[in-house]
Amino acid sequence: MNRREAISSVALLLGGTLIGAEAFISGCKTTDKNAASGINFSKDDIAFLNEVGETILPATATPGAKEAKVGEFMAVYVKDCYDEKDQTIFVEGLKKLDDASKKKSGKTFMDSTPTQRHDLLVDLDKEAKDYQKSKKDTDANHYFRMVKELTLLGFFTSEVGATKALRYVAVPGKYEGCIPYKKGDKAWAT
Repeated sequence: MNRREAISSVALLLGGTLIGAEAFISGCKTTDKNAASGINFSKDDIAFLNEVGETILPATATPGAKEAKVGEFMAVYVKDCYDEKDQTIFVEGLKKLDDASKKKSGKTFMDSTPTQRHDLLVDLDKEAKDYQKSKKDTDANHYFRMVKELTLLGFFTSEVGATKALRYVAVPGKYEGCIPYKKGDKAWAT
């Protein structure tokens, strides 16, 4: 199993535990009257999110996160589905990510090489996992986990992710409860 297959499997398994997963039930659009509805992502912010997403899910034999436009997806999802607290964590997290890049390599994330970006995100992923182990229910979410989850969600629910990284059969179709699986087959998107 290669990295992309592992990520797609994990994304499908963790789908119900995503930060902001209640949005699937409520249909997004936050009802919190205090939500930061004035939050807006600039084209530069979306380009930044696309580059972070591409570092998490780079193009290989299948398209990467940038081709799936995960930056645009994240901007809409954060604005429409996150509550004010998580919106603030996410936006401040982008600044923290860029500051961590400057501290680690002396360059902004956008000016860093792909290897420097990868190494930074590996460090941030470890930090987020360590934080998650000791996190209490009342503690805030870690910004990098939010970015990573939205990258996976945005990619695997996009047309590109569903049709080129996963196997896809247009619905409606007949139900087949038992389909033979061959080692190396892609996971199903439908």
